[in-house]
Amino acid sequence: MNDGKRTSPAGSGQPRPKVRRALRRKFAMVAAVLAGLAAGGGGYVLWRDGHGAKWAAEGRVALVAGAAEIGFRVDEVLVVGRAETAHGDLLAALALARGSPIFAFDADAARARLEALPWVRRASVTRMLPATVVVRIEEREPLALWQYQGRFALIDREGHVILRQGLERFGHLPVVVGENAPPHASAILATLASEPELMKRVTAAVRVGGRRWNVRLDGTIDVRLPEDGAGAAWKRLAEYERTQGLLGRDVRILDLRLPDRLIVRTRGPDKET
Repeated sequence: MNDGKRTSPAGSGQPRPKVRRALRRKFAMVAAVLAGLAAGGGGYVLWRDGHGAKWAAEGRVALVAGAAEIGFRVDEVLVVGRAETAHGDLLAALALARGSPIFAFDADAARARLEALPWVRRASVTRMLPATVVVRIEEREPLALWQYQGRFALIDREGHVILRQGLERFGHLPVVVGENAPPHASAILATLASEPELMKRVTAAVRVGGRRWNVRLDGTIDVRLPEDGAGAAWKRLAEYERTQGLLGRDVRILDLRLPDRLIVRTRGPDKET
């Protein structure tokens, strides 16, 4: 891979007559090859019998090989956007060897293989003639760790599972729990982040019944949010904490599912506020 700069041969004079003739011949060959490759999708396949299809395929192979002989072969692959995707995985997905005919390379198939890689959200693969393939990757952004049936996985903002192994370096991310938690994780974490002081104390968000969330604070306090209006309930809890310091008490459960009251369950008798 290079830095995108191009170098030019020494001297700035005009090509000599022999050089001009050689260049004209090469350009003519290039034009013929390109025209033949374009025709491969049309003229060759006008024959619908077995012989016509065979001749079309053989002719296209010959044209691709001829193009490679005059410089249309892969000399360089430029990759933009790769951070987490392993270099070896990317090369395996591309399935592209240096020196191979560039017109034999199926860019669409390579793109599909790249987008099947765990970290790749979106990819594009284009030929830059005569000898370069450009790969642009948009990688997934880790959002949270998802816990379900005792196992953890790394998920992105769309709820897509990125990894199930090697999660140690993502231990700082919030944890969401429950079978259908991933597709709803982005929304609840945005709600919790709206109150930064409370968010600092969040240990996990647990999806309950596929409908609503319980939020675990400090590893010991369960905050029960309503199915509708979770954001308003969370802000209400933040205001209670600012004015009454609820979380400094021996609290076990804070139930916010009723819009006009807060039920506080401590180690002793239950209370309503």
